[in-house]
Amino acid sequence: MKLDSNNHSVFSLYYHLVLVVKYRRKVMDDTLSDYVKEMFVRLGENYNISLVEWNHELDHVHILFKAHPNTELSKFINAYKSSSSENQGMK
Repeated sequence: MKLDSNNHSVFSLYYHLVLVVKYRRKVMDDTLSDYVKEMFVRLGENYNISLVEWNHELDHVHILFKAHPNTELSKFINAYKSSSSENQGMK
């Protein structure tokens, strides 16, 4: 297992996030999944978050990512959900 480090600590923080489509609508195809995955990676760069694994079904997405201890996860999740929901009206 590879550990990450900064000036004062050594850490390995992995998170598993499941995001469900509103009303469990079966709309998540490969194109939409790739779009929201790219958005996750782009936004994650600002929060020291890196994507490890991404899987999707028709009505939800499984995301495995790693983060630094100083990452504000709640702010990142809110920013991601907000940006991904705004752009869905464009599809």
